[in-house]
Amino acid sequence: MTVERKVRVFAGTMILLSLALGYWVHPGWFLLSAFVGLNLIQSAFTGFCPAEKIIRRISPQPPQAFGAR
Repeated sequence: MTVERKVRVFAGTMILLSLALGYWVHPGWFLLSAFVGLNLIQSAFTGFCPAEKIIRRISPQPPQAFGAR
């Protein structure tokens, strides 16, 4: 799995988790969804994504051969 896909899975998981916590625990958890959404928007414009840097540190990717997916 590429780093891009891992970031997408992480962002989706965080949004779904915060929606569930906001519904069942406390509405303040909805702010986490807003934060994740804003972070996705800013990373689209700036190219800087903190989650990507963290994921790259945690699980380094081996080099791929000639455009293999």
